Amino acid sequence: MSSLAPAVRPYRPEDLPALYDICVRTGDRGRDSRHLYPDLELLPNIFAAPYAVLEPELTFVVDDGTGRAVGYVLGTADTAAFVTAFREVWLPPLTGRYPVPTEPPRTPSEEMTALLHRPERMVLPELAGYPAHLHIDLLPEAQRQGHGRALMHAFLGTLRHQGVEAVHLSMSTANTPARAFYDRLGFHVIAVPDPGPVTYLAFSTWFTGPHSPGCGGARPR
Repeated sequence: MSSLAPAVRPYRPEDLPALYDICVRTGDRGRDSRHLYPDLELLPNIFAAPYAVLEPELTFVVDDGTGRAVGYVLGTADTAAFVTAFREVWLPPLTGRYPVPTEPPRTPSEEMTALLHRPERMVLPELAGYPAHLHIDLLPEAQRQGHGRALMHAFLGTLRHQGVEAVHLSMSTANTPARAFYDRLGFHVIAVPDPGPVTYLAFSTWFTGPHSPGCGGARPR
């Protein structure tokens, strides 16, 4: 069977293992994170899989032409509602594998486990005007080919269709290539007290400026 050209398409349940792999292989500021997190399902169980399972209509992948996902964008239209679902639906089956930490974290894995058990960290008053949030990751082989912009087009267009007017994301401040990508799309910084090693960015789904990724003729981890 001949391969088709890579293209963005809606998520399918059989893509879930690829989402886990992409998350791991981009989890260290866009680089492979396997040396930091020996449990290869830890990061995806926080930053990828719950979105695909709880809100699959907002998950899109880059298909390499053979059916394999090599990039994704995923997120939620309502961060507060997502946090509730994460706490009540997603987290309970994972507590046996990842017990609630009883000591301050000492390793990257322990830090991530602590984050897993604190989904409420995603709800900040400064972000209330940007109720949706997203995560986007592409394997190196899928980067710098316009797929990131196409993924954002699909995600933001769906948010706009749902009537969601603004979206935010958090990113590692040290990931300068990612920041350049978001700057080109027109994202702007949100001031959040004590943000730690991350920067918060936001976007209006109704933005129509010259750098807009475009969403249904109008015109946001």
